[in-house]
Amino acid sequence: MTEFKIPKRITTALVNSLTAGVVPRIGLEQIAVGRKPEVEAILQDMDNIAEGGAAFKLITGRYGSGKSFLLQMIRNYAMDREFVVADGDLSPERRLVGTKGQGLATYRELMTRLSTRTRPDGGALEPILQKWIAALQQQTMQNNGLRPDDPALALQVEQQIYAVTNEMQNLVHGFDFAKVLASYWNGYKLGDDDQKQAALRWLRGEYATKTEAKKELAVGVIIDDDNWYDYFKLWSEFIAKIGYKGLLLFIDEAVNLYKITNSVSRQSNYEKLLTMFNDTMQGKAEHLGIFVGGTPQFVEDERRGLFSYEALRSRLIDGRYAVRDYANYTGPILKLSMLSHEEILILLQKLRQIHALHFGYTASLRDEELVDFMQMAVNRLGADEMLTTREVVRDFMDVLHTLHQNPEVTYTQLLGERAVKPEGSSKAGTSSSTDELDDFLAEFEL
Repeated sequence: MTEFKIPKRITTALVNSLTAGVVPRIGLEQIAVGRKPEVEAILQDMDNIAEGGAAFKLITGRYGSGKSFLLQMIRNYAMDREFVVADGDLSPERRLVGTKGQGLATYRELMTRLSTRTRPDGGALEPILQKWIAALQQQTMQNNGLRPDDPALALQVEQQIYAVTNEMQNLVHGFDFAKVLASYWNGYKLGDDDQKQAALRWLRGEYATKTEAKKELAVGVIIDDDNWYDYFKLWSEFIAKIGYKGLLLFIDEAVNLYKITNSVSRQSNYEKLLTMFNDTMQGKAEHLGIFVGGTPQFVEDERRGLFSYEALRSRLIDGRYAVRDYANYTGPILKLSMLSHEEILILLQKLRQIHALHFGYTASLRDEELVDFMQMAVNRLGADEMLTTREVVRDFMDVLHTLHQNPEVTYTQLLGERAVKPEGSSKAGTSSSTDELDDFLAEFEL
């Protein structure tokens, strides 16, 4: 295989994450296999969002099938294409609606994880605002021949800021949103850190009472459990106005909504999801993409899943002409099937190379041994129903670690008599093993 170079920082993240069975935040392009039509469908949605449209996608698949991996990979693609992204996992403490502020907790989590290409690990709120103001200052100086210390500069920048915020005032909650942005500018202009921090606290949804917000910012409303989603619609429009392509929200572990035991609370969360669906599908939101990851049970269970809520069921259910053998990636649900055996074999080849590169040795496992490893995984009892890419990868990383740390042990010794028989075995045994291997290899396109 062709020699390639990956920075140590990335190989470390890949090896550590995959060994632990979690999705790495960086380097996903090094191990991505399959999913081409799914990625192309989402990239088409991103093109529509950049043109002022909106998108909603439910990405479903069994635990370990690659939902989180796909969401993370799309997140990285989006940042490279000048989108602002925010990602977060739902949990018992973070929902779409809740009586104890769980919806606001989701907003705060997403705002904390707000990311751009230059701030890929979150915390991009203030850098976004600073970049916007700096760009306005630069543009104003160029257009009017002003110097940085010219008193007229601040006045003209302020006029441009209010031109953007005035357009926001016509939207729901837009007046207060614009007022807080103006407060941030005033703090920026005067060097008043307290005023800037107060504006950022409000934008992050950290004010507990309206009284406190009115005292510090002269704004009579706060972001709360009921209205937090409306502010993301404002954010998406604002972000597009200041030069980005749009805002993408990645919400994973939506199965936690399915786990809500109180039926009224569960229905309220589904109702909020319906609102998001309708806004994006009907054109009520602009430059906004919402991608939700969940299990098939979360969607299809007619007793507690999304299909228990008739308004969602009628929108999400497959059309009458949908046939299992014909994939359709343009609908609101992307159903992830398991990777094919060929795709998993390619993944194992990549992992073999990355592991060797990270630890600085020459990979010795042969392709035949990788195929044998796959065969054992596939033949395991219940594999048809339970086998996931995550399990195969974790097991394979365990094999690589063990072989590397115990150089005296061979692959055959480690995996026992089910492994590929080494050369020199009895003629009958070799023939039998070879025939079985040839039959299995016939399924692969290498």
